[in-house]
Amino acid sequence: MSGRLYGVGLGPGDPELITLKAARLIREADVVAYHAGRHGSSIARTIAADLIRPNVVEEQLVYPVTTGITEHPGGYAGAMADFYEESAARLAEHLQQGRDVVLLAEGDPLFYGSYMYMHDRLADRFHTEVVPGVTSVAAASAAVASPLVRQTDVLTVLPGTLPEPELARRLADTQGAVILKLGRTFPAVRRALEAAGRLGDASYVERASTGRQVVLPVKDVDPESVPYFSIIVVAGDTSPDAVRYEHPRETERARTVAGELLVVGLGPAGDAWVTPEVAAALAEVEHVVGYAPYVNRVPQRPGLQRHASGNTVEVDRARHALDLALAGERVAVVSGGDAGVFGMASAVFEAASGDARYVGVPVRVLPGMTAVQAVAARAGAPLGGDFAVMSLSDRLKPWEVIERRLVAVAQADLVLAVYNPASRSRTTQVADMQRILLQHRDPGTVVVVGRDVGRPGESLEVTTLGELDAASIDMRCLLLVGSTGTTVTPTGRVWTRRSVRD
Repeated sequence: MSGRLYGVGLGPGDPELITLKAARLIREADVVAYHAGRHGSSIARTIAADLIRPNVVEEQLVYPVTTGITEHPGGYAGAMADFYEESAARLAEHLQQGRDVVLLAEGDPLFYGSYMYMHDRLADRFHTEVVPGVTSVAAASAAVASPLVRQTDVLTVLPGTLPEPELARRLADTQGAVILKLGRTFPAVRRALEAAGRLGDASYVERASTGRQVVLPVKDVDPESVPYFSIIVVAGDTSPDAVRYEHPRETERARTVAGELLVVGLGPAGDAWVTPEVAAALAEVEHVVGYAPYVNRVPQRPGLQRHASGNTVEVDRARHALDLALAGERVAVVSGGDAGVFGMASAVFEAASGDARYVGVPVRVLPGMTAVQAVAARAGAPLGGDFAVMSLSDRLKPWEVIERRLVAVAQADLVLAVYNPASRSRTTQVADMQRILLQHRDPGTVVVVGRDVGRPGESLEVTTLGELDAASIDMRCLLLVGSTGTTVTPTGRVWTRRSVRD
């Protein structure tokens, strides 16, 4: 019979934090395996040294590269993939001979550890058991002696290797945070903490739980001295949002007049389509409110608080923004495209009109590039004549209304731009639209399908109303259905004549 593979967590460094089960398995193992740096030393083996029997077989798995620089033809990823394959083969040989193998892992085996790569390669062939260990997160939190999170606050664990803007955004969006994988990434992580307004609350822990443990405020750490095995803890209690579950938040200064509420369009995708006016406004507000993917597009900076929510709570979101502005805060509600075109501007005015408290809140709408402009520009000039814009979503209006408007647009021979054509719960409406339009339009009518325009992987298809594949359309698409004056050039450019003959 084949042997068993145990992935054994050793905890963060203090041998006294090794669990009883882990200690027993290490003492009983036929083979003890561990990863090591190119210099040959292994932190894992050092932690477990007093538990390893003198005559046990040891397998030292030496990383071929640790800095990302290698001559391997596949680069760092290729070198590591080959290393894991070779290591798995070495362990498999022992397991096939019936030997039990304990693979040591610092912290917890399945938490950013190398063990998981052996697990991927061996667990489907051999009996495998994972023994959890105390994580570096738990050890660092104990060293800081400050609650990470409480009640319904959110804890986010972040690798320091994330891009700096993404780190800043995520740090601003959470109450408690832990950042791993420091070392060379520390300067960027520090800047991200500062941009998120969390630098003053962040603690640095080096070699947690060991005799060489160091705890410092992050702002006091020398970037040149940071080892890879260090961690940053941002306690949840320090977040401005953390206390909202215990008592109402009080503003930092007395307010006697309402602040300003800006409703801004971010364009359909990418920073290049954000107007300078919108960018300048976002650089000055104190709060950004919106649907999470749009809030995520706003760069994080010190003093900016983010309030992200789901896609079907527009009026509630608008009330939240109005309440912030009523308290004297400067607030931006963000939409994709233009906020006034199927965006948040109408929701803000709807919420404001239903509550007399908001009469004194100044609301200003800043325009953005629309998705229909972006798709039309990619296609050529399909909006050269009169056109209509419709949404196929029946969440806020009955489908019967949509049908009547489709007929009216078709009979008026207008170019039609279609937003929200389909979703996971609306799978038949594009086909229904196609059927209705074909009752009044020629099957050869030009149709443009723009998908993810402005984003990676964007595509543009020019087809006809008769050949449109309705089943292929989803929420990432915007459709342009031409008029009788819409044509396609030999090079595939779509345009609509400006002149109309009766």
